[in-house]
Amino acid sequence: MVVVFICTCFFSCKQQEEEKPVPNILFVIADDLSYPHTGAYGTDWIKTPGFDRVAKEGLLFTRAYTPNAKCSPSRSIIITGRNSWQLEEAANHVPFFPEKFLSHVEVLGNNGYFTGYTGKGWAPGDAGERELTGKRFSDLKMEAPTPSISPIDYAANFEMFLDEKPEEEPFYFWYGSFEPHRAYTYGTGASLGGKTIDMIDQVPPFWPDTDSIRNDLLDYAYETEYFDQHLVKMLATLEKRGMLENTLIVVTADNGMPFPRVKGQGYEYSNHLPLAIRWGEGIKNPGRVIDDFVSFLDFSPTFLEVGRVNFDSSGMAAFAGESLLPIFETEKGGKTDPSKNAVLIGKERHDIGRPDDQGYPIRGIVNEEYTYIHNFETERWPAGNPETGYLNTDGSPTKTVILNQRRIEGEYKYWNLSFGKRPSEELYDRKKDPYGLNNLALHPEYQNIKEGLKDELFRQLKAQKDPRMSGNGAIFDNYQYAQDSQRDFYNRYMKGEPFKTGWVNDSDYEKDFKEE
Repeated sequence: MVVVFICTCFFSCKQQEEEKPVPNILFVIADDLSYPHTGAYGTDWIKTPGFDRVAKEGLLFTRAYTPNAKCSPSRSIIITGRNSWQLEEAANHVPFFPEKFLSHVEVLGNNGYFTGYTGKGWAPGDAGERELTGKRFSDLKMEAPTPSISPIDYAANFEMFLDEKPEEEPFYFWYGSFEPHRAYTYGTGASLGGKTIDMIDQVPPFWPDTDSIRNDLLDYAYETEYFDQHLVKMLATLEKRGMLENTLIVVTADNGMPFPRVKGQGYEYSNHLPLAIRWGEGIKNPGRVIDDFVSFLDFSPTFLEVGRVNFDSSGMAAFAGESLLPIFETEKGGKTDPSKNAVLIGKERHDIGRPDDQGYPIRGIVNEEYTYIHNFETERWPAGNPETGYLNTDGSPTKTVILNQRRIEGEYKYWNLSFGKRPSEELYDRKKDPYGLNNLALHPEYQNIKEGLKDELFRQLKAQKDPRMSGNGAIFDNYQYAQDSQRDFYNRYMKGEPFKTGWVNDSDYEKDFKEE
């Protein structure tokens, strides 16, 4: 009788656990936002109450990285759980997205989730008729505070999505802000945000410390706060509808801030991103700070696991990441898993602007102490060719200051850091040199460390069948750029064809540049 009672209780509890509804998922992604630029990380010149609430009531990650610091490839990694070098065309910016790779949003949609997005989903590129991030909900507009901010009312579109959702279905919603992507309306951080340049405690030492650069940072802060305001509204909507506690909320960004030496590069501000996760019913001991290294590769396996989707029947290609559920389910803070001690980074072609649409291929590994970067094509310009405006760096007051310092004053220090050619290997001590200014790769006393990191990086890349490891890296350059109007840009431009490149300034083009 006792045995029967115990068994009955066990199976009853197990049945209740299995019958517990799967969570809703709200994936929130800013466009070009670096760690540590939210209040929860101690940045006091940017106010982010929405992000800070998610962190306080959930988990705050201090070592979250995108493997590829550019819009399209970073988002491709998020939706597939695979590294760039495992995604064929989708390794590049503005690609044709390969048919063979399913997104986790498509899979969740095929397994009972009502899916949708507002703002910027997977982009830019060509995915054909596929809804890689769900059905579009961006029709509701509002009067934006500046001409540079999107008029899409993200929060209102989220409410419309919830109104359309069948009552019995869980939801997956992707809130993709277009902010703080450029362009900015110069001076709005001060005039509309009420900020002053002395609020910024430090300008990163890879840029000059000038008033115009500080104002550029304030404009970035203003647009970051705008992104967060819509998150605040979405949290309030979920709370009002009684849906907050069973919604897994992930807040992050696709890549680092749109400034020289950051977005589109491979340094700390490029790939290291903010991440906070809240799930009232699914995270033990909320309020923890997590110091494990986690990668954007981990999102897809996490979402499939919480959605109770069997991977073997999902149709998705093998993941390179791991589910974050063990971190949710432990009560520990700090380092919860000693094996999560490093991440891989890399890139291929980002924006066009080199001969024959070539990219700037790199691979790297980041651990607690060091960042090692391997540059494969050192004769190429890292941010794009000077004569075509360094197209992999958005136009900005900061970029203009650095370019003019070289042109007018003959000052090369900051230009070299942002635009100059690079050696085949870079090694930085992350504790002594957090901004990555002192390359240790040629120092004799660091050769064993460098070789050890290179061996580990290449071992993992070979295991993942990276074409760069088998001498077939040129395949990435040969994939077509998806926009006909910009394809083969360099060769066409140099022959005199006029172009509109709205993401850089006309003055960025170095028409009479001579390499020294």
